Amino acid sequence: MSRVQLALNVSDIDAAVNFYSKLFGTEPAKRRPGYANFAIAEPPLKLVLIENTEAAGTLNHLGVEVETTNEVVTTSDRLQQLGLLTRPEEQVTCCYALQDKVWVNDPDGAPWEIYKVLGDSQVRDIKSVEVSKESCCQ
Repeated sequence: MSRVQLALNVSDIDAAVNFYSKLFGTEPAKRRPGYANFAIAEPPLKLVLIENTEAAGTLNHLGVEVETTNEVVTTSDRLQQLGLLTRPEEQVTCCYALQDKVWVNDPDGAPWEIYKVLGDSQVRDIKSVEVSKESCCQ
């Protein structure tokens, strides 16, 4: 099952977890210092909360979680063939998980990742993502 991911910067991780637990009627699937993610069944959504007081209330990034690394590679190839600038990453640690992924930015610069979680990690390693300062759609 694929699902859309929404990653938000929040000022208070505890308050945000409390709010989103009530909103979606479920507890986080993963909780670490300054980080939480929810695997919401209905609507199918991966909600990621990243404590970042300097950017609270803003979008961190968007994504689509897929079931296989092959889906990541196929999507990357398709996007490149359509003329979009992409940045593939293999075996990268991000958001307390080991992942294979490809990044692409929308025309306004919003970062999207298509990713497969390969395993759990004890490392947060959340980075700012930018594929290109130019528009991705040419």
